[in-house]
Amino acid sequence: MAIVDSWASARAAKQVLTLAHKLLSERGQANSLGLAHDVAGRMAALTPEAWPTVFDRLAADFNPDPAAVLRAAQAYADAPGTETLRALTEASEPPRQELFRRLNRSPGGTATLVRMRRRLLDGLKSHPDWRMVDADLHHLLSSWFNPGFLEMRQVDWNSPAQLLEQIIHHEAVHAIDGWEDLRRRLLPDRRLFAFFHPQLPSEPLIFVEVALLPEMPASIAPLIEKRAEPMPPASYKTAVFYSISNCEPGLRGVSLGNFLIKRVAEHLRRELPRLKLFCTLSPIPGFAAWLQAVRALDDLSHLKRAQRDRAMEALDRVRHHTPAALATPGALEDEALQDDLRRLAAVYLIGQTPLPGGDPVARFHLDNGARLERLNIGGDRSPKGLRQSHGLMVNYLYDLDRIEEHHEAFIQGDIATSRAVAGLL
Repeated sequence: MAIVDSWASARAAKQVLTLAHKLLSERGQANSLGLAHDVAGRMAALTPEAWPTVFDRLAADFNPDPAAVLRAAQAYADAPGTETLRALTEASEPPRQELFRRLNRSPGGTATLVRMRRRLLDGLKSHPDWRMVDADLHHLLSSWFNPGFLEMRQVDWNSPAQLLEQIIHHEAVHAIDGWEDLRRRLLPDRRLFAFFHPQLPSEPLIFVEVALLPEMPASIAPLIEKRAEPMPPASYKTAVFYSISNCEPGLRGVSLGNFLIKRVAEHLRRELPRLKLFCTLSPIPGFAAWLQAVRALDDLSHLKRAQRDRAMEALDRVRHHTPAALATPGALEDEALQDDLRRLAAVYLIGQTPLPGGDPVARFHLDNGARLERLNIGGDRSPKGLRQSHGLMVNYLYDLDRIEEHHEAFIQGDIATSRAVAGLL
C-alpha cells in the first residue's frame, strides 16, 4: 500500500510540473486562465509526499538562462538605457515568477500560493536549495499583500461564527479559553481588528487585540480576566495593544503587523478623541533563554564600563538560582532578585535587540517606531510567562507624532528608551 501511495504521489507531482511548463508556454489569456485553474486545483490536492519533488524541480528547472543574463548584462553595461535595462530585467527574472503570476490569476490561485509557501517554509531548513523558490514567492506575496490592498475590519460578537472560531484558534499570545472568554474580549472596552485580503475575504491574515483603559497597565491578568466588568466609556484614556497574532504561516516575513497597529491607532484616535496614550503590554519571549546562554556582555557596545560591570554582577547573582527556580511564583517575592532581573532585561532589550538573536517582540515594536517605556515585574505570572521571561513584561509606547523618528533611529541602531528604563542600566 505504501508503494502504491508513493507511486501515486510521484505521478501527481509529475503531472503538476508538466502542466506548469505548459502553462508558461501558453500565449492566449483564455487558455492560460483555464490551465492555471487546473494546475492550482492539482496543487491543492497534492499529498505531503509529493511536494518535495515539486519544490526540487521548481528550484532546478525554472531559473533564468545564465548565458542570456550575461549577454543582457553586457549589453546594458555597453549602452545603458531604457531598452537594454528592460532586456536585462526580463532576462534575469526567474520563469518561476511568471508561473506564480499566472497561477495567481486563477480563482483560488492566491490561496494556493500562500499554502504552497507554508509547505515550502516547513522544509526550508533541510532543503536550502529551495530558498530561491521562497525568494520568488516572498517577493510576489509582499506585493500582492501590500497593506494598500488590505481591508481592516473590526471583529465583534456579531461577526460570523466561522470567523470567531478562527480568532480563537489563531490567538498566539494569550490563549482564548472558549466562547465566554472571547465574548469578554469583544465587549465595548475591548476591540479586535484584523486585516483581510480581497482574495481571502473570510480568512483573517493578522489581528490585534486592544484594551481601552484609564492608564498604562502593568499586568496582563486583569486585561484577560473573562469575568471582569467592562470599563465605562468615560474612563477610556489609554489604548493598549496586548496581543497580535498572525493567522497565515505562508505569509511569514510579509510586513502586516506594523501597518495594522498604526492603522488601528489612527482609527481609534478618530473614534475616541479622548484617548491620550497608545501603548502595548508585551511579553519578552527570548529573555530567559538569553540569560542562560549569555556568557559575557562585551558585544553590547552601548554599555559603558560601569554599566557592564553592574550587569555582570547581576548576571552572576541570578545564576545562583536554577532556571526552574527562576520560573516559579516564589521568585517574584525576592526583591533583590527582581531588581537584578529588571536590570538584565533592560540590558537585553536595549543592547541585544539590534543584534542577531534579539527579542522578536522587541524588534517588532521598536522597528515599528515605538519607545521602550517601562518594565513590569510580575506582569505575567502564568507558567508560560514565568518560563519565558521570569514574569517580566514590557510597555512599549506609541507616540503617533514620533513613530517615524523612532523608526529611523532604530534603523541606525539607536533604541528610543524612556529615562526610567535607561536608568536601570
